[in-house]
Amino acid sequence: MYYGAIDTSDIANGEGVRVTLFVSGCRNRCEGCFQPETWSFDYGREYTEETEERILDELGKNYISGLTLLGGEPFEPENQRVLTELLRKVSKKYPDKNIWVFTGYTLETLLDKNSPPHCEVTEEMLHLTDVLVDGPFVLSKRNIMLKFRGSENQRVIDVKKTLAENKICFYID
Repeated sequence: MYYGAIDTSDIANGEGVRVTLFVSGCRNRCEGCFQPETWSFDYGREYTEETEERILDELGKNYISGLTLLGGEPFEPENQRVLTELLRKVSKKYPDKNIWVFTGYTLETLLDKNSPPHCEVTEEMLHLTDVLVDGPFVLSKRNIMLKFRGSENQRVIDVKKTLAENKICFYID
């Protein structure tokens, strides 16, 4: 897996101060995407053990609220297999930190076992996620007044509550 950037003090992509990993690779290719360079699966740098150690070290700072994954597309199967391992480690080492994931897929698509992004770790990755910002960016529905999303079709979902109640529960409506 490759990544475009790591932000160690992000205040835009989730609540609080966050460590954010911008992964590479996206098949959604939304019109008006703010990072089209991340569509390529080999954009940026290779994700290594050292990369992971850096992320885990940065998460240890007491003012960091949690980890955010975005891209590119974290839920491309190639990325999920690497990111699920990272999320396991984050959840174990920092149980009080939360995990946000931004995806161009809807939660319903990710849960569909026959959908292209679904793979052997999708459900585990979702269970390790606290907040999912889902849905493709739709240029005609762009709204800069929305919190944590770029277009009106996107949702900010409380994943744990949604999975427990088997219905979509919004983190922010």
